[in-house]
Amino acid sequence: MRIDGRALDELRSVKFTPDFTKFAEGSCLVEMGDTVVLCNASVEEKLPPHVRSGGWITAEYSMLPRANRERSKRDIAKLKLNGRSAEIQRLIGRSLRSAVDLSAMEGVSIVVDCDVLQGDGGTRTASVTGGFVALALACRGLLEQGLVKAMPIRHYVAGISAGIVDNVAMLDLQYSEDSRAMVDLNCVMNEQGGIIELQGTGEGRAFTPREQQELVALCAQGNARLIELEKNILGEIL
Repeated sequence: MRIDGRALDELRSVKFTPDFTKFAEGSCLVEMGDTVVLCNASVEEKLPPHVRSGGWITAEYSMLPRANRERSKRDIAKLKLNGRSAEIQRLIGRSLRSAVDLSAMEGVSIVVDCDVLQGDGGTRTASVTGGFVALALACRGLLEQGLVKAMPIRHYVAGISAGIVDNVAMLDLQYSEDSRAMVDLNCVMNEQGGIIELQGTGEGRAFTPREQQELVALCAQGNARLIELEKNILGEIL
């Protein structure tokens, strides 16, 4: 029995609040249990120096000082980006770019900011999922304003975690489970069930290919459910 009474293959309660902020071209507040992330997508009609044609999508990620049980210092106070934050924002950026036909966004960049208001496990995957909703809303606005000729979104994208705790595989770990996990796995997928990114770590012990397959199967089930919820908000955008 899990602490919150969920089944082993059950997601935490999920809530998306689209258009949460006033000024961003696309925004979404995503709540996965007690994990809360604010995702804002900002449109810029310019490209970074390394992009010569098409468009670009990137992401930034941070945790607010009291997102956790103890206050953490802001990155600006340390004069450098936290290594964990840098890793996660690269993951988010790669995941969101996989959803989009960048050639359909000529001369346009979108930055997706993911700020963790409250962290209770699964912040990076919640950021991918909420970030996708914010991105899709921003892309819809580009189409409506005539800044793109066709909807650049080509896939729905969602992310979820799974892990092995006390030798039991379970989906969507909250912090009390994640902190005890022997194996931790994050999986980003599209609506076709294709894997975009897989991050698996044997923290307490090594894990077998069969255990990896079991965890990926759990994530596939969870991501399918999250994509259903995205479709409820966004409609059929493909």
